[in-house]
Amino acid sequence: MKAAVLHAKKDIRYEEFPTPEVKRGEVRVKVVATGICGSDIPRFHADAAHSFPIILGHEFGGFVDEVGEGVSKVRKGDHVAGVPLVPCFECVDCKNGNFSLCKHYSFVGSRQNGSMAEYVTLPESNIVKVDENIPYETVALFEPSTVAIHGIRQAGYSYEKGKTAVVMGGGTIGVFTLQWLKILGCDKVAVTDIDEKHLSNAKELGADATIVCIGDQFQKEVDEFTDGRGFDWVFVSTGSVAAMKSAFEVAGNKAHLCFIGTPTKEMSFSIREWENLNRKEFYLTGSWMSYSAPWPGIEWDLTAEHFGKGDLKVLPSMIHKEYDLSQAEDAFNEYLNPQNVMGKILLTDK
Repeated sequence: MKAAVLHAKKDIRYEEFPTPEVKRGEVRVKVVATGICGSDIPRFHADAAHSFPIILGHEFGGFVDEVGEGVSKVRKGDHVAGVPLVPCFECVDCKNGNFSLCKHYSFVGSRQNGSMAEYVTLPESNIVKVDENIPYETVALFEPSTVAIHGIRQAGYSYEKGKTAVVMGGGTIGVFTLQWLKILGCDKVAVTDIDEKHLSNAKELGADATIVCIGDQFQKEVDEFTDGRGFDWVFVSTGSVAAMKSAFEVAGNKAHLCFIGTPTKEMSFSIREWENLNRKEFYLTGSWMSYSAPWPGIEWDLTAEHFGKGDLKVLPSMIHKEYDLSQAEDAFNEYLNPQNVMGKILLTDK
């Protein structure tokens, strides 16, 4: 098969690679579209890859090319999304249903070959069958959607009339977090960002307010939206240190605050920021990946269901650009100027 193979930092080659064999209980997927995740970028541009050579990619959609002996859930030709985590299922965390916390896991596109190839092979339990009317390019964004709703569940979200929520960061995961909050009935959801395009996407997808998080006007708009009480639910979908620190300011008393994004720089909290945590008595949690029991989790079931219904949407403006798989190097080099990348970059092999 053809694949985009990472041989070293900044050395990705479109070349012949052995087509993966299908073992018992496995499914081989013909990949049609795969997204470049934020975690893939340092694997290419920095030193985050675990080994070489490696095929990156874990956000993908395609169809079943071949099934191994014993597979019964899907058959050849079915449209599917891939679940990238491969937990051990034997450790204490796995037995408790906390698969994201497994210490003995593998991961497609990181610890084993991934989806930036014509074919990828996965266990049958890592295959999610999807509605054939959903474009493959949309299926490639299933995984970010599951990350968003996992964060909402991790924060313990439940509907209460009149409560307000804010999503800090209007990128891919941010606008999925917004959409999930609206699906779950949240009365008032604001989205903050520094980029007008992200805020425009959020508004089109149902945000009750969009706020530019720069300058003195920011806190004024927060106060107006929340009647001076601060937000009841705060979801930080970006790795921006400034956003994470700002979250402590905009959270209201007894708020629930969840960090979904991962910072890329060292950060610390000032005494004032920590005092906010104490005085407001808000609940702070993190969120890691997107899995729950029964495996792979309700996050994946709900994502497939609501994309199928049309409740979850991918706007054309959420896709920055599509490249052919053979142009993987060009696609990764877009991130030399990350401020110019205003959405998901997809690699396709149609």
